Amino acid sequence: MKELEKVLKALANKRRLAILKHLKYNREASVGEIARSINLSFKATSKHLAILTALDIIEKEQRSLQMFYAISKNQKSIVRHLFSIL
Repeated sequence: MKELEKVLKALANKRRLAILKHLKYNREASVGEIARSINLSFKATSKHLAILTALDIIEKEQRSLQMFYAISKNQKSIVRHLFSIL
């Protein structure tokens, strides 16, 4: 139950939902691309991405000096449902 609460709290944020929507339509993106897309600073976007990554909602991959994010392949059922309505 505690895990579900954490996921719901993470998803109850308009910036994080905007990040997820961006990743849904773009498959993957760098921090800078996401930040520009949702009109947020690089630092603030990184913090939101860290929260989503910690809960396995998204996954990250470092390539050279850039970090790229994508929707996790191991999503929880509630996250899969959210993506279906985003």
